[in-house]
Amino acid sequence: MALLQISEPGQSTAPHQHRLAVGIDLGTTNSLVASVRSGVAETLPDEQGGHLLPSVVRYFADGTVWVGEEALASAAEDPKNTVVSVKRFMGRAVRDVIGDGRHHPYELVDGEGMLHLRTLAGDLSPVQVSAEILKTLATRAQATLGGDPEGAVITVPAYFDDAQRQATKDAARLAGLRVLRLINEPTAAAVAYGLDSRAEGLIAIYDLGGGTFDVSILRLNKGVFEVLATAGDTALGGDDMDRLVADWMALQAGIPADADNMTKRRLLTSARAAKEALSTADQIQLEVARADGSRWQGTLDRAGLNALVDPLIRRTLTPCRRALRDAGIAREELTDVVMVGGMTRMPRVREVVAELFGRSPLVDIDPDKVVAIGAAIQANVLIGNKSVDDMLLLDVIPLSLGLETMGGLVEKIIPRNTTIPCGMAQEFTTFKDGQTAIALHVVQGERELVSDCRSLARFELRGIPPMVAGAARIRVAFQIDADGLLSVSAQETVSGVQGHIVVKPSYGLGDQEIERMLVDSFDHAKTDVAARTLREQQVEADREIVALESALAADGATLLSADERTLIDSALTQLRNLREGSDAQAIRRAVEEVERVCADYVGRRMDSSVRKALSGRQVDSIKFQS
Repeated sequence: MALLQISEPGQSTAPHQHRLAVGIDLGTTNSLVASVRSGVAETLPDEQGGHLLPSVVRYFADGTVWVGEEALASAAEDPKNTVVSVKRFMGRAVRDVIGDGRHHPYELVDGEGMLHLRTLAGDLSPVQVSAEILKTLATRAQATLGGDPEGAVITVPAYFDDAQRQATKDAARLAGLRVLRLINEPTAAAVAYGLDSRAEGLIAIYDLGGGTFDVSILRLNKGVFEVLATAGDTALGGDDMDRLVADWMALQAGIPADADNMTKRRLLTSARAAKEALSTADQIQLEVARADGSRWQGTLDRAGLNALVDPLIRRTLTPCRRALRDAGIAREELTDVVMVGGMTRMPRVREVVAELFGRSPLVDIDPDKVVAIGAAIQANVLIGNKSVDDMLLLDVIPLSLGLETMGGLVEKIIPRNTTIPCGMAQEFTTFKDGQTAIALHVVQGERELVSDCRSLARFELRGIPPMVAGAARIRVAFQIDADGLLSVSAQETVSGVQGHIVVKPSYGLGDQEIERMLVDSFDHAKTDVAARTLREQQVEADREIVALESALAADGATLLSADERTLIDSALTQLRNLREGSDAQAIRRAVEEVERVCADYVGRRMDSSVRKALSGRQVDSIKFQS
């Protein structure tokens, strides 16, 4: 029976027309697509009724591409052309991957913007591989919903940096999807649990998936989700546990560490199956084929699995504690703890989390589906099917953003855990007389020196009118959109000259790099402060030296006696010598000494400048401003 939509007289379109939108969880191990149908958010199945799409893509020489179960089932046959866990390569360079200590069967080459994987279909970027997964999900959604989705909300790990987020958007665009928004996976999980319907509360989202881990602390207040803090590890997940189990199986079976890629892929497949089975069983039987055709058989129980992977599970606790500390709350203040990600099915993971937070976590919704469901609910709001006022998501940036200043120092413009979208600005000035351009270096990190942070982008502001040092006023503005993507603009406020750049780093942060940046910022806090103090004094010394040398060249011979010049030269030489040292206090005292011996000279220069300005003019012709 056909359904009729009734509109009021004079209305050109039906007032209650439902627009199609989807939420997509682009996962390391599995991906899902969900949508709100008849008021209920649910994941969409394929033709066989399966909801999980393995994030595996296999390429053939004739251009054929397999995605999902078919590709996963044949992964051991052709490991070099079957891409698994591509999410871990998003926005990264070859040197990041080679240096992460893992074995990768792929031939990796440097490509434009990020690494490429050499396959029978050519050199492909992780963006292109991810696009194949997204195309398959989009096709599933079209078949299930009976039409093309008008938009999609795609989830990303909270700890994805700017490059990884941009790569995800590019993959969606390549797949023909219109991205309504990128949202953090933990935030999507909170939405799926309907926690937004509560009046208020503090919620911890523990998200351990196949390739990444992150934890977020959210404050809920009348439907507004505000992310107070986030922490995590972009290179920690079920894949790492699989490798530990596979290494143990290889050791028991007498398989050498330099076995061929096909054998290693079979081991990983068996290890994953064993790990998943032991979430419900106490003990399982294992069987592994050796290269000589013989087979090894053995057993693995849950206690043995826990002993293998417990160090990895324990690694998640440090980011959890840091997130609580950054949010400024105690664990007792939490209202709920939500479990997200396939790895949270493991009983040991749930035990450790309950022990840390002092409460049983919420596990009511399938941890594999919860993120996609939350994304679908948000997509339904953004596409216009539900009032946007019903729910507001406020995410945060994981690391501080700033600019390089003189002396290689970092001036933080937007501190980490700032709510997005946001915009902040700060004024800078020129260092030298007559400077007509300024180089802007955008960096990310928590340390005080540029050398200890990550470079994101560089651009130049040219056409600044020549002025004396310090006269120009250059306003640099940082804007971060709701997807966490950064753009930077600069304007000289007197002339109006301006420049702009959308920051697209050449590749993303490497394994554990964000974690390392934060840990280093804590561990080196005292030395960083000392280093910054030294650099600031060196910059001040440079400014003093340049200004004084310029003044002496201009009128030192006419305004100074021989004795005065000798005294100033002596103080200047002392400052130059100390400037090359590492004693900030000594440099400061030398600067003060130069200023002291030059005090009379500075006064004479000012008097001379005033006399020149007033020479030949009548008092009545001079206008004074109050």
